[in-house]
Amino acid sequence: MLLLSFQSQTSFSQEEYSTKSKKAIKLFQSAMQKYDSRLDTEAIAELDNAIAIDNKFIEAYILKANIYHDNKKYLEEINEYNRAINIDSAFSPKTYLFVAEAELNIGMYKESKDHLTYFLTLDKIKASLKAQAEDKLSRAEYGYKSSLHPVDFKPVNLGSNINSEYDEYWPSLTADEEFMFITRQIPSNPNERVTHTGMQEDFYISKKNYYDWTLAKNMGKPINTPNNEGALCISPDGMYVFYTVCNRPEDFGSCDIYYSKIIGDIWTVPQNVGTPVNSEYWESNPSFSSDGKTLYYVSNRPGGNGLMDIWSAEIVNVSPMGKISWSVPQNLSDTINTINNEIAPFIHPDNSTLYFSSDGHVGMGGLDIFYTKRDSLGNWSATQNVGFPINTFSDERGLIVNAQGNYAYFASNRDSKNGLDIYGFELYENARPTLVTYVKGFIYDSLSKERLHAKFELMDLETSETLISSNSNEINGEYLVCLPINKNYAFNASKDGYMFYSENFSLKDMTDPSKPYTLNIPLLPIKEDVKIVLKNIFYETNKYQLKPESKAELTKLLEFMNKNSKVKIEISGHTDNIGNQAYNQSLSENRAKTVYEYLLENNIPKERVSYKGYNFSEPIASNNTEEGRAQNRRTEFKIISIE
Repeated sequence: MLLLSFQSQTSFSQEEYSTKSKKAIKLFQSAMQKYDSRLDTEAIAELDNAIAIDNKFIEAYILKANIYHDNKKYLEEINEYNRAINIDSAFSPKTYLFVAEAELNIGMYKESKDHLTYFLTLDKIKASLKAQAEDKLSRAEYGYKSSLHPVDFKPVNLGSNINSEYDEYWPSLTADEEFMFITRQIPSNPNERVTHTGMQEDFYISKKNYYDWTLAKNMGKPINTPNNEGALCISPDGMYVFYTVCNRPEDFGSCDIYYSKIIGDIWTVPQNVGTPVNSEYWESNPSFSSDGKTLYYVSNRPGGNGLMDIWSAEIVNVSPMGKISWSVPQNLSDTINTINNEIAPFIHPDNSTLYFSSDGHVGMGGLDIFYTKRDSLGNWSATQNVGFPINTFSDERGLIVNAQGNYAYFASNRDSKNGLDIYGFELYENARPTLVTYVKGFIYDSLSKERLHAKFELMDLETSETLISSNSNEINGEYLVCLPINKNYAFNASKDGYMFYSENFSLKDMTDPSKPYTLNIPLLPIKEDVKIVLKNIFYETNKYQLKPESKAELTKLLEFMNKNSKVKIEISGHTDNIGNQAYNQSLSENRAKTVYEYLLENNIPKERVSYKGYNFSEPIASNNTEEGRAQNRRTEFKIISIE
């Protein structure tokens, strides 16, 4: 736009130049030819010579400004435009728009605001230029106001164990903050002189050692290759990585998203995510939700709002071989995506707060970091700028926030002698997500102690909604899930050949979310006389009517019976010792009968189920404490026989 505008205002006959010097005009025309040939240094020299002949040669100053703009030398650009304006403020009104843009590019918000305000008072401005000026004015005003009211921000360089002499960017964390993954730009051939074209991107990983990060190590094969890999995200549970790969012959488009799963401590051979997530266009910047269901990413495919948009796709199936099938991608929201660029999404482990970068929303200039929150109906709130000085007139991208929501990381070249480095900082209160913690542990055989690859589910006790359905690690049986605090949860685990396990716990009174809720799960092999407590069966006080919170557990019991069709069971009711024996016998029997009737109503044959009340005759804890009595008030199911 600058070049076209400049050419239109300088394609005059010799008499119409602002100078009468033929020699200066000849030098200027020579500079134009060199500029068209991208010989910028020679063009500047010719223009300086022309200005030396006539220091009021306005076109020469404007062309110099244009050349500096192309080379991102914005301060020099501003100086040349101001010299042209000082000679004749009416010579080219568009110069005010151009100098304001340059001022915006280096954070001179007040000066930019003043030039734009004046430009908009001029007559006969084209509608397109007026729209540009109004957009830039809103940004200049926002930048000026924000710079007067900075948010709390004290970035700390993560040091030489994470950062190197090369560029580091796109950090990613596991939910427990035990591992950090980064993208590092390294020489393609360490034995050759380093040039920009001789660099490639690889992933590095660092482990948290108390309060420090260990030396980041190359992830190696099969993730890293001699080609470029970038913008990796680790799933919060550490089980999957998704990342961007570009310009491979087998890809669908110019850049595609790949994924790999960890088995034990070995990453599987990466696979292309495939269609419909990847397309013939550009896909990059993946971020995977903590519930293991949704992939957020960036694409310039048709159907979006602008240049680059944020999209999402849901997992609909995972084959026994680990191949993931995806839903048709959805453009995220008009409140998020604009006609310009939205990139670098990060969905926080709270699964409702999204951070991203945009040059379409009003900000400080370039790409700014924004956040939005999703409500219970799935609607995204109006975007919020994270503020100055987190955002500056430069590009900011790649922000991630820890599970607790109080600490963030991003890449920046501020105060760094080695290009882009990873920085950490305490995130101010208003920009924080919902506070979450994590539950971690492992699943194992209760008899042999062997670690098990098993299915587990976490549910909201109040709504019976399944929040997470996943599997423990195939080798070490470990799992990790993120959960918002201030809720009650049901947990169950199951595996073919084993009794299912159920548990419930509360995160309502958690005082230190940084400390995880640890839950190691023993699974009992299915045998005669084996019994387990149905910990998520709940009754009204002193009654046998089931509470709604029991629905998830009843469903799990029904699934067990349908899957193990040769098993016969007894539903057993137990009470504490408060009250007389007759009362407790009736209560325990009726409670067991309620579960029994549920199974019959759901087509379990009567011959496979019986029930019995045991009153307080079989305590599993002391009846002298409330905690013990609560354990004794229970419903069990026992294997009677296996045909």
